[in-house]
Amino acid sequence: MIKKIFIALAAIVALFIIIVALQPADFRISRSTTIATPAQIVFAQVYDFHKWEAWSPWAKLDPSMKTTYSGAPAGVGAVYAWSGNDKVGEGRMTLSETRPNELIVINLEFIKPFTANNTTEFVFKPEADKTQVTWNMSGKNNFMSKAFGLFMNMDKMVGGDFEKRLAQLKSVAEAAVKQ
Repeated sequence: MIKKIFIALAAIVALFIIIVALQPADFRISRSTTIATPAQIVFAQVYDFHKWEAWSPWAKLDPSMKTTYSGAPAGVGAVYAWSGNDKVGEGRMTLSETRPNELIVINLEFIKPFTANNTTEFVFKPEADKTQVTWNMSGKNNFMSKAFGLFMNMDKMVGGDFEKRLAQLKSVAEAAVKQ
């Protein structure tokens, strides 16, 4: 009887490992909004990490989070690092590429509670006197993130956060035009 239980458990574990291994290796999360300002106004809010405090995905989750800025003051080579509570963890962003008023690419490194390296892009498309902003994050799923994805929908979880922060970015950028 114990032998049958052990074999059944081993089969369940093996099946779980196979199911996890067959999950997609890559992921991409994307959200967009339209902001009633010219592209250069919105671009400036993302281009300078010092301005992220007003709409940051992390600052609102941990008001006592420690942040540091290094490298270039803004643009390519600018670095923003953070360390905070369990909700924000620890990580670092390095702005790696820009095309003025069109594209910002950021290398995003998570250190705690898990390690991951992802690419984040902000794409700016002018539409008359408005700008469509698309926030993308892509990366590789390791075994643990594939397993986690079986129980939690990362697109909804992270995408929902992107939607909230894009709404805050919209408020900040539109207020900047009125000043």
